[in-house]
Amino acid sequence: MTDTNKHQNLVLGIDTGGTFTDGVLLDYDSHQVLATQKSLTTKRDFAIGIENVIAGIQIEDPSLIKMVSVSTTLATNAIAEGKGKRVALFLVGYDRELIENFKMAHQFATPFHYYFQGGHNLYGQEKQALDLKGILEKTAQIKHEVDAIAVSSYFSPLNPEHENRAYEAISGVCNLPIVLGHQLSTKLGSVERATTAALNASLLAVLQTFIIAVKRAMEKRKIVAPLMVVRGDGTLMSDEFAARTPVETIHSGPAASAIGGRFLSQIDNAFVVDVGGTTTDLALIMDGAVTISEEGASVGGYATSVKAADLLSIGLGGDSQIRINRDGNIVVGPERVVPLAYLAEQHPIVKSQIRSLIRRTWEQSSPDWLEYWYLIREPGDEDLSKNPKHKQLLQILQNGPHALPDLLKKMSVFHPSQLGAEELLRQEFFGKAGFTPTDLLHCDERFVAWDAETSEMALKAFSHYLFKEPEEVQAMIWQTVTEKILKATIEFLTGQTLPEQEKSSADSWFFKNAATRDHPHLNTNFVLSYPVIGIGGPASMFLQKVSEILHVELVLPNHYQVANAVGAIAGSIMVEEEILIYPKLDRTGLDVLGYYVQTSSKRLEFEELQTALITAKETCREIALNAALRSGADQPQVVVEETSDGLDTYRIRAKAFGNPRLSG
Repeated sequence: MTDTNKHQNLVLGIDTGGTFTDGVLLDYDSHQVLATQKSLTTKRDFAIGIENVIAGIQIEDPSLIKMVSVSTTLATNAIAEGKGKRVALFLVGYDRELIENFKMAHQFATPFHYYFQGGHNLYGQEKQALDLKGILEKTAQIKHEVDAIAVSSYFSPLNPEHENRAYEAISGVCNLPIVLGHQLSTKLGSVERATTAALNASLLAVLQTFIIAVKRAMEKRKIVAPLMVVRGDGTLMSDEFAARTPVETIHSGPAASAIGGRFLSQIDNAFVVDVGGTTTDLALIMDGAVTISEEGASVGGYATSVKAADLLSIGLGGDSQIRINRDGNIVVGPERVVPLAYLAEQHPIVKSQIRSLIRRTWEQSSPDWLEYWYLIREPGDEDLSKNPKHKQLLQILQNGPHALPDLLKKMSVFHPSQLGAEELLRQEFFGKAGFTPTDLLHCDERFVAWDAETSEMALKAFSHYLFKEPEEVQAMIWQTVTEKILKATIEFLTGQTLPEQEKSSADSWFFKNAATRDHPHLNTNFVLSYPVIGIGGPASMFLQKVSEILHVELVLPNHYQVANAVGAIAGSIMVEEEILIYPKLDRTGLDVLGYYVQTSSKRLEFEELQTALITAKETCREIALNAALRSGADQPQVVVEETSDGLDTYRIRAKAFGNPRLSG
């Protein structure tokens, strides 16, 4: 049990990743880590994994916990995996022909997008009358087919009147959540703002469910404290803010990792690499802060207006599936599977089957036999009524895990795509297990949590198929992992795309020679300017060779395995507010009659520019300060900046920041 009597201000950090949920108990005053804990993430009910972490920390006196803060990859994963809720996107004043001609519709993050007359121009003047009748008709038509509605009107940051009127009309005829674009971004990029609104609407229920799960776990452990959530830029916001703007948690997990790495290492300039079970995330720390993307976060191929850490995430982690592609090359990732060591621990029959695999002839020992499908939860009749193949598949899996070739034979098909089981996998009716780097770590006893013997037999079977010794194959797999991280590092830091290694080119040769150093006469080198901070359980195994190739030190600070959870409580609260000032023109568009000051909720009108600027700065400061206080900041400071967009248009930006206010 963790002795907390000597510490009066304790904070609890929790990171819910795709594979593990991590927890850290920290003395807020001394920055001393008192206890850490890892537990498997329970996606069907996040509260279980979170509660397991809290229970493992064994907090003696829950009343001493003054704050709980969480980071999560939930929003990012939900978008990337298509698990967000169904959203209808109402586009007011958008040029349908332009969007279709330039094939931009796929960027909206929802297939349910509809066009209506309305919108404004660059000076906030009404472009066309708002088609309220059409909006109401479409709402009545689709309100039972979607889970939320997002509205984005052309140039709404300059004049949100049509979005506000649409909100009033829609809310009068349906009870669905409604998201307005101008409340999420003051940027004038219409497609990115619409995408941000749609994604935010799709994530409302997802993040609210997560927050409820955290609160349920806190309540069960008698923890009464403010709950904070990490934004995508590493700052904190209250759970209330997060529930309204879940899109701001995109990249929350990787941002927390970078901040946690800096906090634990006390290194202000470094390259942070977080190796998780599902992904490896790269970020840069400069002058003690994570670098921020100016363009806005991108996730799942969608560009947004969300301010987030500048990072790169690749599908490589401890649980990435190791396969052989059609060209006979070893491939690691991007698909995540359960390690065979874990599956065999849960289902001993798997161990027996893999043991028999190493005694087979080459023709009968395809690596496909190392992929298993297993049942996660029993389906209800309503889940299976539409597809007899799905019903047959899940009935077979009720008898235990099945190797893929055996399963396909029983289903009388030749390829998994013929089963059309992607939706069942997405909804977690069944899961996949396979040969992973985690199994390799079991083989050489660098990490032993489950059945290491099964991992060793899987390596033998995999090697047998390649006509190589297990030690040689093991080295080949780790070299593949190293080169994948090295390639991502170079592309992230340079902004350049390296060619695939199979292709013959000078770039490809230079990279390969730097990674392997096997040319007899020429050395090629990459030299990183900063040390590498390794984060996550597998970091020491994944990153040592990478750091050597980059000629820098690999820093593994104390508690690096749970640095993401540390980052969840190491951040400060920051709220940004932006106000736009632009000219009021006469009907000819030539003479300036005055100036508008547009806040997120109202528009003010002034005759003189200086009066407009002074009022905007005072208003912006007050809004930001109040928002920071509501978000839980303790004595926040406010900095106000003025920038010109040209054409007599100005932006006033206020940043209010401070440490989180602890309970008690």
